[in-house]
Amino acid sequence: MSTAPILDAAAAVETLADLAAATDRVIVGLTGPPAVGKSTAADQLARGCRERGIRTVVVPMDGFHLAQAVLDERGWAPVKGAPHTFDALGYVELLSRIRSERDRTVWAPAFDRSLEEPIAGAIEVAPDTQVVVTEGNYLLLPDEPWSELPRLLDAIWYVETPDELRRERLIERHRSYGRSLAEASQRALGSDERNADLVRSTRERADAILLLP
Repeated sequence: MSTAPILDAAAAVETLADLAAATDRVIVGLTGPPAVGKSTAADQLARGCRERGIRTVVVPMDGFHLAQAVLDERGWAPVKGAPHTFDALGYVELLSRIRSERDRTVWAPAFDRSLEEPIAGAIEVAPDTQVVVTEGNYLLLPDEPWSELPRLLDAIWYVETPDELRRERLIERHRSYGRSLAEASQRALGSDERNADLVRSTRERADAILLLP
């Protein structure tokens, strides 16, 4: 059983505010299984920080999905979302730049869910950015280059929500892409669930557990 502290959204914003007051830039990662609510949590924390006047940007790991054409060419489309379907080294390098290049803007990619494609140069991390919240499935994997991430981040929090709700969200997400209920369920309970098991195996390495309703 993890001994990491438990945070709710309000406590997480308080923690970010305290970290931001102690230094000129904080980078905190949110990790957890697919559809657990990482993007929602990141946006919620960023909004809470901005309400306090803290300049905050969200940088998702999903911007480093390999292009769909690459996945199709290599036969990886059926397991899109697995660790090898991301440009992990590119993600590490971006966070290293955000950490070290403080006197100029760093541009980060976003991920367009309507297109299911990454969009380069979509997110501005300006020199005056105080808090960067990054989120993705594999921030605590022990394998290289993912294993470089903890040294680049001030903290990594593991996001949790009830598994039944998470799977329902995942099925609905796949259906929104035009898949039938059977296809969506097969994907959610197949390759996505294998990815979820992998992410759950990293939970003990988190600095805190962020509980979502």
